Amino acid sequence: MSALHALQKKQAQLKMRLWELQQLKMKLRDRESFPPDKVPFPMPEVPLVFRGHIQQGREMAKSVVSNLQICYPLPGGSALVTFDDPNVAKQVLQQKEHTIDMEEFRLRVQVQPLELPMLTTIQVASQMSDKKVFVSGIPAGLKLSEEELLDKLEIFFGKTKNGGGDVETRELLQGGVVLGFTKDEVAQQLCQKGQFSVPLGKQQFPLTVSPYVSGEIQKAEVRSQPVPQSVLVLNIPDVLDGPELQDVLEIHFQKPTRGGGEVEAVTVVPPGQRGLAVFTAKSV
Repeated sequence: MSALHALQKKQAQLKMRLWELQQLKMKLRDRESFPPDKVPFPMPEVPLVFRGHIQQGREMAKSVVSNLQICYPLPGGSALVTFDDPNVAKQVLQQKEHTIDMEEFRLRVQVQPLELPMLTTIQVASQMSDKKVFVSGIPAGLKLSEEELLDKLEIFFGKTKNGGGDVETRELLQGGVVLGFTKDEVAQQLCQKGQFSVPLGKQQFPLTVSPYVSGEIQKAEVRSQPVPQSVLVLNIPDVLDGPELQDVLEIHFQKPTRGGGEVEAVTVVPPGQRGLAVFTAKSV
């Protein structure tokens, strides 16, 4: 499990780096908003729940972390069982090996708790660009291609009458567009004004221009968070097809004599395949 956790930690750091930088670009309005060297980002604890959705494929999927969901890789010959009551999951885990009696044979499988990697805090060294700005407020549902949107923004902010100048670079990111100019003073002028009415298609839209901030993760802390309602079932032999095996597991883990109880979801990954279990923030 140490190698898997190391992979999950690395993927979490990369994913959170992108997400946090995007948040900085949207929220930072002037140089005094945050200290210029390091910015702490406390990560709130959120209960996670498995809703029975997985993605399957032949290639092993890597664990990634976003602000709303965690994807957990499941190996072939495994299953994820989620109970209505977390106390039932605790009872099931007291017995590490389970024997499932069939008419012609017995299945012996192992169960173990499920823990997901969670970022608790992240520290970023940030730097504000002199020549780039972040344009936000672009409405969703625009009937424009990425290239058309970038062209229109370049034309608008390339005009001196709008406070702009020659555009050197442009990039579409989640939440907005980064524009880079050949002269430092252009970015400063646009950020000082802040608000613009920009024609996009047949309408004018209010867009916000703010400083573009780049950053580098200096420190990230990761802890394991248990998923109290779910258990992993491993080492399932290739003797039954997916739907039949799912029914067998559900019946077995519902039996009170096995320490089981009401099952909310069972997801099976057949041998030779790989799955990705998607966990989302549990609504209160």
